[in-house]
Amino acid sequence: MTIVSTEQAPAAIGPYSQAVVSQGFAFLSGQIPLDPATGKLAEGDVAAQTERVLENLKAVLAACGSSLERVVKTTVYLKDMGEFTRMNEVYARYFPHNPPARATVEAARLPRDVRVEIDCIAEAG
Repeated sequence: MTIVSTEQAPAAIGPYSQAVVSQGFAFLSGQIPLDPATGKLAEGDVAAQTERVLENLKAVLAACGSSLERVVKTTVYLKDMGEFTRMNEVYARYFPHNPPARATVEAARLPRDVRVEIDCIAEAG
C-alpha cells in the first residue's frame, strides 16, 4: 500500500489521504472544488464547481501514475439532485469515451457547503 499526495490538488483537510494505491488500483478520496493554488472554494455554479473537482481528481490521478481514462468507478455527491444535468454536462466532457461506472447521490450537506464532491477508483501504475 502506498499513500499518495500532490500539491497540484488541495491538501487533505482531515485525517485521510488524497489517495491510496493498493494492488494495482488507486483509491481517491472525494475532491471538493478547492483551488489548490489559493486554498479557496471555486466560485460559480455546480458546473464550475464540477470542473474544479475533476481537475483536482486529474492531478491526484497523475500523482498515482494514472489518468481519467483509467478510472473504473466514480461516486458523485450532489447537494441538490436538481443540478444533475449541469453537473453531468461537465462530467461528460471529462469522460467522453468508455465512461466509468458511476453512482450519483444527493447528500444533505457536503464539506464546506459545496455543491458537488466526487471520488473515484482507477487502475494505477
